[in-house]
Amino acid sequence: QVHLVESGGGLVQPGGSLRLSCTASGYTFDLYAIKWYRQASGKEREFVTRISPYAALIDYAEFAKGRFTASRDNAKNTAYLQMNNLQPEDTAVYFCMVDQDGRGTYWGQGTQVTVSA
Repeated sequence: QVHLVESGGGLVQPGGSLRLSCTASGYTFDLYAIKWYRQASGKEREFVTRISPYAALIDYAEFAKGRFTASRDNAKNTAYLQMNNLQPEDTAVYFCMVDQDGRGTYWGQGTQVTVSA
């Protein structure tokens, strides 16, 4: 059974940093890309970044470029999202997701990121 668990969220001041983790189980981790999304209260879920199986291709939403960095450690079945210079508008629940090319789409439970002074 595919399982994704995010961690690393929390409360941070504007300009601060957080590193989120997404640990996967139940499938061969290095076969699929990992995507990160976020959802602010009262808003739709939005795409943040996608990292290919061996990190050869990483795409970012415009708001993430230059501030967020996606990475992964396939030996640990874990993907990471390093977020720097966080701003109040980055406050959201952050989710990781794997789309197994028609075999199913799986989401983690999310981790809350709050940026506030």
